[in-house]
Amino acid sequence: MVSCQFFKQTDNRIPIARVGESYLYHEDVEGLVAEGTSVEDSTLLVNGYITRWATQLLLVDGAKRNLPEKTQNEYSKLVNQYRNDLYTKAYVETLVKRNIDTAVSMSEALKVYESNKESFKLNEELIRLRYINISQNAINKEEIEKRFKRFDENDKRYLDSLSIQFKSYFLNDSVWINAAQVAEKIPVVNADNKKELLKKSNYIQLKDSLGLYLIQINEVLQQNDYAPLEYVKPTVNQIILNRRKLELIKQFEKDITKDAIKNNQFEIYN
Repeated sequence: MVSCQFFKQTDNRIPIARVGESYLYHEDVEGLVAEGTSVEDSTLLVNGYITRWATQLLLVDGAKRNLPEKTQNEYSKLVNQYRNDLYTKAYVETLVKRNIDTAVSMSEALKVYESNKESFKLNEELIRLRYINISQNAINKEEIEKRFKRFDENDKRYLDSLSIQFKSYFLNDSVWINAAQVAEKIPVVNADNKKELLKKSNYIQLKDSLGLYLIQINEVLQQNDYAPLEYVKPTVNQIILNRRKLELIKQFEKDITKDAIKNNQFEIYN
């Protein structure tokens, strides 16, 4: 009775297919079919999965029986190496994420920027500007224009309070933006007149069928000028974080080896 109990089948999973000694179970395909899929489509999906599963196992079995032992050993080494790489990568990334300092000071960013400045030459024009698009017959057009050109703190608040009246606008003129984006946002600025209109710091009024555009250009950077730090700071930050990551990984590797030697887990025999 004890012998019979020992050999009793304890796996309660429901098999739906078998290839040699390998089984595919019902739970293996539970998440395969989306809710609401028809019975016909569900059957096609499941049968297709079963066929692919069986085909792969049969091919692997055929490879083990027919490929030279030397080739199989080489593939086994590659599989083991890939497995080790996956575990190592996941573990190291977890350690890095837990320990890395992601704060980048402006002084550190400036130092990296200056030492890599040649890498930050522009291949596109950058502009700092503000604009608003209003109706040509707006009642308070003169007041809006006066405040838009002067643009002190009170004017900023005033224009911001009226922004719901504007057809479109952009008032954050401290931000560098791509000239191509300007052409997309302001229809009267196009590929033909972009270089002429956006070539220098000035105030422009442009009209089209949609209304009146008030544009104040503060600064323009041309191709091959150096990109300002604030524009490339995300890239600079990433350079710094990548360096920190590499340093952390090197330190982890040293520490784990040092600890293994200390705990008698790692030895090199002469």
